[in-house]
Amino acid sequence: MTHAHPGSRTPDELYATPPPWDIGRPQPAFRSLTIRGRVLDAGCGTGEHTLLAASLGLEATGIDLARTALDQAERKARDRGLAARFVHQDARHLAELGEVFDTVLDCGLFHIFTGADRSSYVDGLRAVLAPGGRYSMLGFSDAEPDPWPHKLCRDDITAAFAAGWRIESIEPAVIEARTGRGHVKAWLAALTRL
Repeated sequence: MTHAHPGSRTPDELYATPPPWDIGRPQPAFRSLTIRGRVLDAGCGTGEHTLLAASLGLEATGIDLARTALDQAERKARDRGLAARFVHQDARHLAELGEVFDTVLDCGLFHIFTGADRSSYVDGLRAVLAPGGRYSMLGFSDAEPDPWPHKLCRDDITAAFAAGWRIESIEPAVIEARTGRGHVKAWLAALTRL
């Protein structure tokens, strides 16, 4: 869930101490997903969703800008005896990976992008996701009453994925967090690349 954005701390500074969204396990909304094929976890943070895919026997790659988070993810993989790959990569330039995936997981990354950055990210998703591949996104909802930044409305999602995607569902969900009420209201979106 890491990416630099204006007026914020650097990605590595976000992981100097565990951030509120790093709960030490996969988000419940993602545990119930059907995950298949080669998996990319975009903005993987400390790797819980990458490791979830790896625990299912899938080839799993996590990318993030925070080297500190990637180091923690690699330690978790070793400690758990799981094979997963972690790469320092800017999610706005996914095509630079030069790879194709069947599933892309995104917990808390899409919602931080706006304007050209959001367009670059969606273009990159298209470049790395095989036709018929699934993109699952969990992002902060505009229904969240607490002052979290980067909230999404349903129209933000539908507008970003209007061309070349089939929106399977956009449902209310939560992102568990170690703060406040223990969760943040979110949108869980499932999309298929055409």
